[in-house]
Amino acid sequence: MHDPIEISPGVSWVGVNDRETGLFESMWPLPRGISYNAYLIVGEKIALVDAVKKLQIDGFIAAVRKALPPGRSIDYLIINHIEPDHSGAIEVLSSLYPGMKIAGNKRTFDLMEGFYGMTENLHAVQDGDELDLGGRKLSFHITPMVHWPETMMTYDKTAGILFSGDAFGSFGTLDGGLFDDEIDPDVYEGEMLRYYSNIIGRFSAMVHKAIRKVEPLDIRMVASTHGPVWRKDPGYPISRYDRWSRFEPEPGAVLAYASMYGSTLRMAEAVARGLALGGLKDIMMHDVSKVHASFIIRDIWRYGGVVLGSCTYELGLFPLMRNLVELLEEKALKNRRLGLFGTYGWSGGAVKRLKEFAGTVSWDLVDPVLEVKCSARDAQLDECMQLGRNMAAAVKP
Repeated sequence: MHDPIEISPGVSWVGVNDRETGLFESMWPLPRGISYNAYLIVGEKIALVDAVKKLQIDGFIAAVRKALPPGRSIDYLIINHIEPDHSGAIEVLSSLYPGMKIAGNKRTFDLMEGFYGMTENLHAVQDGDELDLGGRKLSFHITPMVHWPETMMTYDKTAGILFSGDAFGSFGTLDGGLFDDEIDPDVYEGEMLRYYSNIIGRFSAMVHKAIRKVEPLDIRMVASTHGPVWRKDPGYPISRYDRWSRFEPEPGAVLAYASMYGSTLRMAEAVARGLALGGLKDIMMHDVSKVHASFIIRDIWRYGGVVLGSCTYELGLFPLMRNLVELLEEKALKNRRLGLFGTYGWSGGAVKRLKEFAGTVSWDLVDPVLEVKCSARDAQLDECMQLGRNMAAAVKP
């Protein structure tokens, strides 16, 4: 979509879809792509909210030009978030519209100078400041560490639109439908949670604080920098981000395992059976060698039970399981129940590292913790089933 789309009288979406990038931040898979959203606001003066990733400039500039009234220019470029996937077009825009002022906060300008060497035509804003475009007013709300130190939100007081930056965003391109009433929101929820848990979740305390900050606003539409524009139910993304920021789990369990020759897999199957016998229906089972950690983290953020099992590899965890637990340590997720099991051959190490992980994240440990030499026998598989039952009991409402 390279044509602007009006989201409210005088306000147009001028974003772009990215169907080419394989890994967001060179790390997180994008099987359904991603959108970079920007918005043009027309009053007596004109403001553009955010720019896009440098690789997507052509379509973006084309949409901006179509949305601009004939003979008009951009007076302000508002930068809610300076990360390059939202600011890559700054230099091009400045050359096309030399009278344009860049609106942002002190931290925005510090990082902008670092990225682009730009120090002129700046319009500094502080928390609560307003900008009168003539016919409509914008207010600025600083929301640091959602998920960079300079992040802020811009509120259109006339239309009740919250331009929320990365907050309330989602992975996934906009496939024809821009608004929540043009799509099935539940189709996006999984990608919204994966975006939250992978990108924003580490700063959940600040997300929760930001939500409380903008609650008093009359929010009639949420327009983030990624994903759909929420006009029918603007509370949909806000309520989900609120729940996820408070680490509230759903009843269910994630079972992630690493197995080279099938021994750890046999134990995992027994644990899964125990989970089912214990009454759980939502059981997400992931082989870390086949499923990217991005999707496993998403599911762990959703469900209250986490069971990790690994074979020993060179005196420690299987490398892809090590990658998963290190990422989980970084995400600082709370309020989960944890089960552990593993195997070893000529030397142990996997379960020891998993126990260290348990101490780091401070999740409630569910017994028994199981470690098997080479391959589990029937009695040990029965213990695996008991671990599953115990986990089910721990996470059921």
